[in-house]
Amino acid sequence: MGRTNDSVLREFVLTGLSAHPELQTVFFVLVLCMYLMILLGNGVLISVIICYSHLHTPMYFFLCNLSFLDICYTSSSVPLILGSFLTVRKRVSFSGCMVQMFLSFAMGATECVLLGMMALDRYVAICYPLRYPVIMRKGAYVPMAAGSWVAGIVDSVVQTSLALQLPFCADNVINHFVCEILAILKLACADISINVISMAGSNLIVLVIPLLVISISYIFIVATILRIPSTEGKRKAFSTCSAHLTVVIVFFVTIFFMYAKPKSKSSAGTDNQDIIEALISLLYGVMTPMLNPLIYSLRNKDVKIAVRNMLGRKNFSDGI
Repeated sequence: MGRTNDSVLREFVLTGLSAHPELQTVFFVLVLCMYLMILLGNGVLISVIICYSHLHTPMYFFLCNLSFLDICYTSSSVPLILGSFLTVRKRVSFSGCMVQMFLSFAMGATECVLLGMMALDRYVAICYPLRYPVIMRKGAYVPMAAGSWVAGIVDSVVQTSLALQLPFCADNVINHFVCEILAILKLACADISINVISMAGSNLIVLVIPLLVISISYIFIVATILRIPSTEGKRKAFSTCSAHLTVVIVFFVTIFFMYAKPKSKSSAGTDNQDIIEALISLLYGVMTPMLNPLIYSLRNKDVKIAVRNMLGRKNFSDGI
């Protein structure tokens, strides 16, 4: 089961909610419903953006990438999560665990960078509206989105490669619903200083820098909006970026609560903390992707009208 002098680790065991079997059925139904809502909501949003030509703008191009990213992110982990709820202890192969960890890390890192790119788009749209079509031309926003994907994938390749080089002890039990990188690093029976340093550099590049870009962009956006003389002009300008700001707040606040909590020193406290961390990670993994299409649909007039038209057209076709 574990890596010793003469054996190689072949599988991991995910504990999930095995200590609380009475909750497994409830969470299975809850997560399954949320996953179906994610697929439906983001799928409809992507379809609307593709089908309606007036939504073929940089902002909606980024939004389409975000929705596709959310589908990929949840699809890389939710099936494993649902499987962990159906068994007392979910067994997953070593290679399968590494693939799932790579995909989840890549999608999460990509989303951080993409949200920063979307903030830059809103900054140009609000602060330089007359030059916006020139600055945010196709030759600019397509490489920005592609760069987000490349940054996330490269970052995940580095972190996964370093994790693959670690020796793992006999303990192969992961106190989590999925193969989360921090939970896996706890099982290594070697010095993980390189991994910690690499993770710190990763956080700086794909988390801190995008957050700084977002913060600085919105400082200039707010300053520009406050200089608009009419109340209607201020309201209209803020409405174009309110959905993105809401998504950013939900995304980064959840990450903060995942990784900025004080660590418990007692063994009982550590076990409870592992469960709490896993539950927060679970909510982060499904709640944010589920809320994104709802936020953009409710807070964006163009998307709301397009969704209504698409659904109305479908109902009309069904009636015929």
